[in-house]
Amino acid sequence: MAEAAKKEQAEMLRTISPVDNSVLVERPLQTAADIDAALTRAKAAQKSWRSVPMAEKQALMLKFMDALVAKADEIGAELTRQMGRPVRYTPGEIRGAMAERIKYMVDLAPKALADIIPPDAREGFKRFIRREPVGVVAVIAPWNYPYLTAVNTIVPALLAGNAVVLKHSAQTPLCADRFAAAFKEAGLPEGVFQYLDLSHADSEKLMADPRVDFVNFTGSVKAGHAVQKAISGKFIVAGLELGGKDPAYVRADANLEHAVENLVDGAFFNAGQCCCGIERIYVHESVYDRFVEGFVELTKKYVLGNPLDPETTLGPMVRTAAADFVRGQVEEAIAAGATPLIDEKLFPMSKKGTPYLAPQVLVHVNHSMRVMTEETFGPVVGIMKVGGDDEALRLMNDSDYGLTASVWAQDAAAAEEIGNRLETGTVFMNRCDYVDPGLPWTGVKDTGRGASLSQLCFESLTRPKGFHLREKI
Repeated sequence: MAEAAKKEQAEMLRTISPVDNSVLVERPLQTAADIDAALTRAKAAQKSWRSVPMAEKQALMLKFMDALVAKADEIGAELTRQMGRPVRYTPGEIRGAMAERIKYMVDLAPKALADIIPPDAREGFKRFIRREPVGVVAVIAPWNYPYLTAVNTIVPALLAGNAVVLKHSAQTPLCADRFAAAFKEAGLPEGVFQYLDLSHADSEKLMADPRVDFVNFTGSVKAGHAVQKAISGKFIVAGLELGGKDPAYVRADANLEHAVENLVDGAFFNAGQCCCGIERIYVHESVYDRFVEGFVELTKKYVLGNPLDPETTLGPMVRTAAADFVRGQVEEAIAAGATPLIDEKLFPMSKKGTPYLAPQVLVHVNHSMRVMTEETFGPVVGIMKVGGDDEALRLMNDSDYGLTASVWAQDAAAAEEIGNRLETGTVFMNRCDYVDPGLPWTGVKDTGRGASLSQLCFESLTRPKGFHLREKI
């Protein structure tokens, strides 16, 4: 009986809400046979989808967007229950950033996918490069921004003429349901977009299948290596967005009020569970004390509580184990000499054994502490005093990761020069924790490889074909 129960449990998807520890979703996982059927449908559907005129594809993507935006409040509350972000913010992922990205990619697609004409024209010949869809794209999406991260690949993949199979996080499976419903409402042909609920092992089978032509994955470094291994038997690549430990540098000439306001938000929005969230801050010694004072005072204004309450500004972390990991980093840093500046008693909901965790600001930290070098992915930030640009650069680059880095300064030329020396995918000046759809979303080192968004996003979703036509003989 025990073995049968274990087998049954292994074949079920169960989503536990961090809000109240209730079972939110419970349904069977799909199997290898389901993967085979989905890929068979995808291959067949893609053959005709690739020939659909661009204008029709654009119209379908906008209808898809409209279908989601029309239910933003409903979807937002549903998302809050799945992963814990306060309901005052979750609808904004749909009607704000997601809509912005879809519109941008829809407008960009005709130009980005247009034929490329070599500059050296040759009489009697027609020569050009055409971008063809790769075929079937597998998207393995994360829970922390489940709509934004998914559309980054799904929408340009479909615009380019590919079919898409989505495997969403087991924490946010209802997001995949919403995508499917919105595409159906928009009139997308059957088989062009599909989703599967899969175990880790079957997700690897999906990626390894010869009918999958590109994989986009967002997740941990360890899982990124598993993706690499899964596709190693094929000559394809994977777009990988993995870990991060994003730094900020506050120069002596920074506008402190602006820096404090934006860096507090960058550190604690979504309970710190942001790929490009601020996890470490380096502040010039001449403004250090004032910056820290302002940072702490603003942090104390957060309201930790039930994320379904509109007054809540800081919800639970996604699960208790994640909160316990962050607690461990903080306790270890304090034992090594760090000083916590936030009294946890100010946040009565913060309790061990729950996913509810108070925000924390640590000073007297250094790079011997995990909290300054290892990804935290929680509402904690360490702040270090530095003597100038060179010291800040050394510390900012002292990381296994490189997704984004921000410089807070009035001197734009100095900030750009610092940016030239930063080992990162994106350099910000006087802003952070933002994704511009016109720029590539990319990283270096253990943060991964490849690029989504901007015109570069179509590079991995298409393959070039050269045409060399002699018109006169």
